Amino acid sequence: MRKLFVVVSIIMFYNINAQSDSLQFPGETHLKNIRQLTFGGNNAEAYFSRDDKSLVFQSDWKKINSQDCDQIFSLDLEKDELEYKLQSTGYGRTTCSYYLPDGRIVYASTHKADHNCPEVLMFSGGRYVWQIYDSFDIYVTGAASEPQLLIGGPGYDAEATVSPDGRYIIFTSTRSGDLELWRYEIATGDMLQLTNTLGYDGGAFFSRDSKKIVWRASRPKGDEAITYKDLVKQNLVEPKELNIFVADIDGKNVKQVTNLPGANWAPFFHPSGEKVLFCSNHHSQNQGGRIFDIFMINLDGTGLEQITNSGTFDAFPMFSYDGTKLVFCSNRRADRKQSRDTNIFIADWVETPEKKSND
Repeated sequence: MRKLFVVVSIIMFYNINAQSDSLQFPGETHLKNIRQLTFGGNNAEAYFSRDDKSLVFQSDWKKINSQDCDQIFSLDLEKDELEYKLQSTGYGRTTCSYYLPDGRIVYASTHKADHNCPEVLMFSGGRYVWQIYDSFDIYVTGAASEPQLLIGGPGYDAEATVSPDGRYIIFTSTRSGDLELWRYEIATGDMLQLTNTLGYDGGAFFSRDSKKIVWRASRPKGDEAITYKDLVKQNLVEPKELNIFVADIDGKNVKQVTNLPGANWAPFFHPSGEKVLFCSNHHSQNQGGRIFDIFMINLDGTGLEQITNSGTFDAFPMFSYDGTKLVFCSNRRADRKQSRDTNIFIADWVETPEKKSND
């Protein structure tokens, strides 16, 4: 029987200003008043509701999730207490949740195939890999309803996000044999394949005006293409060489935005629609690519600017719909100790940082 919700309340006794100061690192001039929203485990892909009043995210944090697999939770940002509400079934593995304009949530889950957590494989043939479970289907759920299958069928269906105008869902699927982007029209159920080039196309988002999409993609060649195909047959992908692409919402006018080494992923449009934020380890390749930061770049590939500088892992940026806040995930700690915990943080966005007098 499905558990309808789980709520854990944590009253924040600390001084918010003191915490925000201690969570900010030198050079992070576009961020201020940083607030930590989760406090352990792995919490990722936090995204705003259409009214900016809540977040939805995936978590394996033991304090709120007794299962080993990620489950989907929501968080009301207007309450003084932090209350985490379970939105998924509590079974299987879940990923990539996102709000519809009416407040319902779409997310991917394996629970129909098996209530247990699927096996996790992190390395194959000495390569770091992500598993693309063919039991992932996309569901929609609301506060008072059981999840309903929205997009399913053979193969991997996940990584769903919603256009701000509420017309489309974009997602990644192996239904055509490769990891491609597909567009689902909510009103009609019509499908359109948006990409058709060998390589992993995923993690797509719409621009604020719902006219463009941005995503991460690999474009393997030669022996790497052979290896890529072999991994996909095993429901695996190696997230090693990724770059950021943009296109119109019908998949036309594709443009490569970044041409950087390493993994460049988790893109999100700046509210202006003229830039994107993304996560990258291109700057830490001489350190084994272990440091990931959030960067901003113009759509024409110019003006690369580093946004975070924690020296750890910063990723999954999303702007609030009013453009005043940025939510992201990070391994940062206020005490500067090293940690493998990935937590959710929210900050005020400073569009034009003040220059210091000696700049």
